[in-house]
Amino acid sequence: MIDLNVKGLLYLTRAITPLMVARKSGQIINVGSIAGKEVYANGNVYCATKHAVDALTRAMLIDLNPHGIKVGSVNPGMVETEFSVVRFKGDEERAKKVYEGLQPLTPLDVANAIGYMATLPPHVNISDLTILPTAQAAATVVKRG
Repeated sequence: MIDLNVKGLLYLTRAITPLMVARKSGQIINVGSIAGKEVYANGNVYCATKHAVDALTRAMLIDLNPHGIKVGSVNPGMVETEFSVVRFKGDEERAKKVYEGLQPLTPLDVANAIGYMATLPPHVNISDLTILPTAQAAATVVKRG
């Protein structure tokens, strides 16, 4: 998680920002999580990495602002992916229960939010967007049934 969520973001950003700085334009949209806004039980490392994404995004926004580069993050809540299967070490039955009784976000929902952010006029930047399924009010507050 640390390699992907933190180091991957750092390495990729370090590779592309000099090009954006040179042309004085560009946009970075990081993928965070509601776990980067609040913490929950048994999510220690994941929450820490997503808090790092949030902090890095806010710091990049400040550092890259003088160069005309837009920086933001999209922070989804419950998205039905293989995340729960990985989290529960391959226990698919346990993973299915995470989404029982509610309609979670889909990867397309998140992609659409990113697409919206990316197609705004040059003078508009969404720096922080949290997207949740209607049934979710917080990381651990979910209406089921």
